[in-house]
Amino acid sequence: MPAPRDRGSLAKAARMYFLDGRSQDDIARVLGTSRSNVSRMLTAARAQGVVEIRVHDQTARALELEQAMREAFGLAQVRVAAFRPGADVVAAAGDLAAQWLDETVRGGQVVGLSWGTSLQATVAAVAADKPRDVEVVPLVGGLTVDASLVAGQELVRELAGRLGATYRYLHAPALLRSGAARDALLAEPAIREALRSALSADIAMVGIGSVGIGSSNVIVDGLALTDDERAAFLAEKPVGDTCCRFFDAEGRPIGGEVHDRVLAVELEELRRIPVVVGVATGAEKVAGVLGALRGGFVDGLVTDSGLAHALLSAAAGR
Repeated sequence: MPAPRDRGSLAKAARMYFLDGRSQDDIARVLGTSRSNVSRMLTAARAQGVVEIRVHDQTARALELEQAMREAFGLAQVRVAAFRPGADVVAAAGDLAAQWLDETVRGGQVVGLSWGTSLQATVAAVAADKPRDVEVVPLVGGLTVDASLVAGQELVRELAGRLGATYRYLHAPALLRSGAARDALLAEPAIREALRSALSADIAMVGIGSVGIGSSNVIVDGLALTDDERAAFLAEKPVGDTCCRFFDAEGRPIGGEVHDRVLAVELEELRRIPVVVGVATGAEKVAGVLGALRGGFVDGLVTDSGLAHALLSAAAGR
């Protein structure tokens, strides 16, 4: 005979299945009914509120947005943190970026790292692990003009520590007061070798900035440009930066003093790294991230739903 469908019977079946971990065949034997009827009882238990299932996922992903981003921008890797009222979107994106890195990095690889708030959150979310045969290298020199931001070389050291990996320092500042000073540093064998190691990276994780906002302002202010130099820079219509290198809305690199006084990989060199994933959050960064995508500087993006929606709307001309 079919098992009864009163709430008591539904609760009994649900308790055995969800709490005791018993199979539907086992439950059917206990209740004297068929496996298919047990399945219907479990469905009814959920429908009538006898059973409530909650998923506590601290790094929930917006899967439909991820697919839309892949299709719109041809990205190989996309992680989008789902919207949550009051959530820390930087931390959420950092968690997803750390998960991606853990799933992707393999022994014998070289991992390149830039700097910025999003990458700081990413490194902080990487779980300490058994030692890996991996080397972490900087893509930019140290950044010391703003005490609130962690320099790239410190992020390199911390990430290596969490991965149980080796690391390499670039013992030079990212921002110089003259092109001649930058050239003098590039003449040093140790610095040339450190930058050469960055070009051997198999994977790179980079922050993406937007001109006029946050870390992008730190870079420009740190160069102490004259009024004429700043005007010449703005005349090129920069929209964003990655690895302290600026580009316009179409992803064309910006030259001049801002370029010549930075110690970091070139944007063309960044393109040659097999896998480059950008980490950026906040709809206010849409211009910078869109420029990076158009320039082909990143193959993947880890972001939040607000910025993802803004990027899709901008790409569609809305």
